[in-house]
Amino acid sequence: MRRTLSVLFRKEVADHIHSWRFNILIALIALTALASMYTAAQSIRDVVPKLDTPLGDVSLFLKLFTASDGKLPTFVAFVGFLAPLLGLGMAFDAISSERNRGTLVRLLAQPLYRDDIILAKWFAALAVVGTFFLALGFFVMGLGLFLFGIPPTAEEVLRIVFFLLVTALYVAVWLSLAILFSIRFRQAATSVLAGIAVWLFFNLFYPMIVDLIAPISTQGTVDEVLRQIGWHQFLSRLSPVTLYQEATTILLSPDVRTLGPITVEQSVGAIPTPLPFGQSLLLIWPQVAGLVAMSVALFGISFTLFMRQDIRGR
Repeated sequence: MRRTLSVLFRKEVADHIHSWRFNILIALIALTALASMYTAAQSIRDVVPKLDTPLGDVSLFLKLFTASDGKLPTFVAFVGFLAPLLGLGMAFDAISSERNRGTLVRLLAQPLYRDDIILAKWFAALAVVGTFFLALGFFVMGLGLFLFGIPPTAEEVLRIVFFLLVTALYVAVWLSLAILFSIRFRQAATSVLAGIAVWLFFNLFYPMIVDLIAPISTQGTVDEVLRQIGWHQFLSRLSPVTLYQEATTILLSPDVRTLGPITVEQSVGAIPTPLPFGQSLLLIWPQVAGLVAMSVALFGISFTLFMRQDIRGR
């Protein structure tokens, strides 16, 4: 890492940590997620004594992230819904605010590489987001250890850590989109509205559009139904929301063995046991690769626009 990039990286990290906007966003996510975790823990404590299976087969710590008492959504549902707002809120004015204040011109007048500026902003935001979600996840595991009195297994820890890393990667997609809008639009208000519009589109409207374009009918042969389901899944997986939901479902629910339909012939001889962590990781590898590709592609467009942009003051 070049020294200028290192200095800018530390400066951006400090700006995020001391920002009221960032602290409000992480407080919102932490409070809502911990509230859902607490209700899940209470329901688990009521259910576990009635189970006939051994306690070690229940995956208590994974249930903290996926269980709900019906009053509040699950931990993973809260994080999946609010995490994009963290990415958008951290970077919607990353470049536009500097340009409007005139500090970007003074910064570029220094002996700095232009690419160091945008790289520092991206890496710093990713580092802060990753650290926050890792801290939140380990805090939840600590509360689970306090509530249940038994430690998590090694596989549970691996699944939770990879869930947190996938969540940080999911936020990186929206972070890259926010940086792109901050470069494209001069006004921060326009940038944040564009980001929220894209977030609402993929959360609310895109699933309805996919259902209209690729409806699934139970009429027809097995091959026709499978073809319809495959086309529907392909269109759905163009959304980062779907990719994140599928990846977290497999990571936090070992009993889920497939993300698509299977025929009777394929299910013959299958042993109904939870998937080991390695197999679950192989199953979600395309989803993880898709999130990485989206994040890198959006940042690549942002990088190209910023390097070619004419910056001559306000």
